[in-house]
Amino acid sequence: MSERINSFQDLRVYHEACALDLAIFNATKSFPREEMFSLTDQVRRSSRSVGANISEAWAKRRYPAHFVSKLTCADGELQETRHWTGRAYDYIDQAALDDLNIKCAAIGRMLGKMMQSPEDFT
Repeated sequence: MSERINSFQDLRVYHEACALDLAIFNATKSFPREEMFSLTDQVRRSSRSVGANISEAWAKRRYPAHFVSKLTCADGELQETRHWTGRAYDYIDQAALDDLNIKCAAIGRMLGKMMQSPEDFT
């Protein structure tokens, strides 16, 4: 029997998105100062938006189309995060990049399952 989900904070995907957000923040601390307002800011904002869009999706879960739309936004922000981490290859070692990509892929799969079966949440 699965646990009852009462809030977006009960969603595993939300917790994984927050963990990704924190991992990105920590990884970007060592980026060069010249990247502060471009790469660093962009990847931090996109990674933070994943969880924010999941929370917004939860608020719209009474309307399956809106729910899926906000999850799609979360996935879009996730893909943007993957783009920016890919551009950071000069600043993040390969093992850390691989770990971030694994986290992103797992979150993407969870979002995909939610979008395929919104009735489980609405």
